[in-house]
Amino acid sequence: MNRFHSILSRVVALHVVAIAVISIVMPLALYWLLNEAANGLHRDALRSQAVTISGFLRPQPEGGVAMDIPPEMQALYAGSYGLYAFAVLDPSGKVLFTSRNDGGALFPPEQSHVGDWAMRRRSTGSVLFGVTVARAIDGHPYLIQVAQDLSHRDVIIDDIVASFFPSVAWITFPLLMALLLIDIMIFRRALKPVNEASTTAASIGPTSTEVRLSEASMPSEVVPLVHAVNQALDRLEKGFRAQREFTADMAHELRTPLTIIRARIDSLEPGPARDALRTDLENMTRIVNQVMDIAELESFIVAGDARADLQAVCADAVAFMAPLAVGQSKSIALSGAEKPVWVLGHSEALFRAVRNLIENAIRHTPAGGAIEVEVTDDAMVRVLDEGPGVAEAERESIFRRFWRRDRSRADSRGLGLAIVSRVAETHDGSVTVENRPTGGAAFTLRLRPAPPRPAATTLAGLTAAK
Repeated sequence: MNRFHSILSRVVALHVVAIAVISIVMPLALYWLLNEAANGLHRDALRSQAVTISGFLRPQPEGGVAMDIPPEMQALYAGSYGLYAFAVLDPSGKVLFTSRNDGGALFPPEQSHVGDWAMRRRSTGSVLFGVTVARAIDGHPYLIQVAQDLSHRDVIIDDIVASFFPSVAWITFPLLMALLLIDIMIFRRALKPVNEASTTAASIGPTSTEVRLSEASMPSEVVPLVHAVNQALDRLEKGFRAQREFTADMAHELRTPLTIIRARIDSLEPGPARDALRTDLENMTRIVNQVMDIAELESFIVAGDARADLQAVCADAVAFMAPLAVGQSKSIALSGAEKPVWVLGHSEALFRAVRNLIENAIRHTPAGGAIEVEVTDDAMVRVLDEGPGVAEAERESIFRRFWRRDRSRADSRGLGLAIVSRVAETHDGSVTVENRPTGGAAFTLRLRPAPPRPAATTLAGLTAAK
């Protein structure tokens, strides 16, 4: 049963087993019942015939009996062609009257016990099925053997019994298979609310924590489970919202003391101590800003009709980060598309992603190196650096929050690439990294191209059309 993971497959498997058993048992049971009914009819008919034949016996004055069969009934006992055969025996077993041409009894003495049913095959191949009945005529006992030729054209009930099993067996199986198909349709309809709940559950994410599974149309057996899942989602939503609000509030509250610390550092006398404090403050400010970005992106949703010019976003990001690159004796350039590249997305969020990719490239490129930001017409951004590259084993880990290759460095807390990954996720895009043949890493941000806007119909165009 463990190999059947769905309720429907389990029900179908059990139904197939049940069909196989019923297809065999039911025809056999019906065959046995019909055969018993046929034998009962034979016995009743033969007993009735024994009574009828005893009525044809007339006692004689000198003793003994005579048989007087009406002409209209003689055809029933006409030797090999009659429907019935009979023989009248005295208590010693002597045959007094018989429908057999050879004048013998229907059954041998060892099969002539009163009330016992006997069968005998004729020399012609037909089968006699009969019984021996004791009757008293004028106070004298006689044995009356009555049998029926089962091959007679009027005896069709045995033919029906003989053909019943194969006929019913072949009819039973298709009928049960049709019942199985009906059951499958019924179960699919009954489980439709469960499938819809599964689709709803699959849509629940960080940006849609308020969605709940409907309990109205659920089967009563599944309602407790759905109710428990909804309660779990309520708890998760509260915890998720509390964590997100705490992160945002903490980052926001840290900005004021950071501003005060900056003012006090600027008031110090120039020297190495002030420069070191200013560097530490800049690192701390960047971390706080990244935490704020993470908090905002957790609840960020891209509108369905949002469009952004990727080329312009990258140009702004390069211009914004150029002073940092130049200050560290590194060059930065924008290449690729020179015309607008429209993508489905939010300009500000994409700017944060590209900015963090550039900042990561600046951090790992040595002094005198170059950073290149390439925009392609198929909605891709590639940020190339001349750093040490990324080991293949680390290419998935670097996009996790707070992951750092070198934890001794104070200028990074592993949030920048996590922000890029989150922006790509909210835009139904992706971000990957690979090493360049000439050395360094190449980060690729793939987005969805925006469909072209419908051309505006101008008055001049209308006039030309006329």
